[in-house]
Formats: sequence, C-alpha cells, structure tokens
Amino acid sequence: MENFLEKLMYSSRWIMAPIYLGLSLALIALGIKFFQEIFHILPIILSMKEVELVLVVLSLIDIALVGGLIVMVMFSGYENFVSRLDLEGNDDKLSWLGKLDSGSLKNKVAASIVAISSIHLLKVFMNTESIANDKLQWYLLIHITFVLSAFAMGYLDKVLRK
Repeated sequence: MENFLEKLMYSSRWIMAPIYLGLSLALIALGIKFFQEIFHILPIILSMKEVELVLVVLSLIDIALVGGLIVMVMFSGYENFVSRLDLEGNDDKLSWLGKLDSGSLKNKVAASIVAISSIHLLKVFMNTESIANDKLQWYLLIHITFVLSAFAMGYLDKVLRK
C-alpha cells in the first residue's frame, strides 16, 4: 500500500505539465499585446512627444521582461518538478537549462519582479503631473518592498547554502 501511494504521489507531478504548457499561452498573449502596442504607435510616431515614446518603449521592455520571466518559470519549473527536457544534440538549447534549482529560480523571479517594478516606477515618475502624491508614495513603497524582499531572499539563500 505504501509503495502504491508513493508511486501515485510521485506520478502526480505530471499534473503540473499542463500548467507549464498553459504558460506558453500567456506568452502568446504577451506577444499579441507587444505587437498591438507597436502597431498602435507606428502611425503616430512622428507626432509623439519624446516622453510619450519613452513611456511606450518602457511598456515594451516591461512586456519583454515578463515574457522572459514566463519562459524561465515554464522551463525550469518543468525541469525541476516534472521531468528533464531531452534536448541533447540540439544546438539552440538554453545554456541555463538544468542549472536552475528551485532556490535560484526563486531568486531570478524576485530579481525579474524588481526589474519590472523598476520600469513601472520609472514610467510613473515620468508621468508624475497626472498622479496624486499619495499614489506616488504607494508606488514607491511597493517597489521598495519588492527590492527588500528580493534582497532578503537572496541573502537567506546565500546563508542557507553555506
């Protein structure tokens, strides 16, 4: 009975596979939004103010960072919790595949969230005249919370590895 339960529990990790595959749908949605934004600004790019263009570019960078985060979680999560990816002999294999354990994945996710938050905060600062001061303070506090959390997770990971 115990052996059966252990095999069943171990096999249940495959329930995560469709979830990781579902992340690829989120990646497609991000790609659509990315190009929708580009097609939206192309006709008006010559009449845009520089600040408006910078805000759009920051939004595109934001989308690219979230996309990279999705790819990282999708592949390393699958490799860590479901099964190894059999890509031997494949020239375009990502160099970090098989090297990210759940701890380093957590740190990379935290660093990505800080980067995304930084870009969002920069967009907010470039548009401060239309944002109330109390909201600016909340944006800053949330960003600082992300930074401190990422730092704490990295520090704890370093301490625990020793």
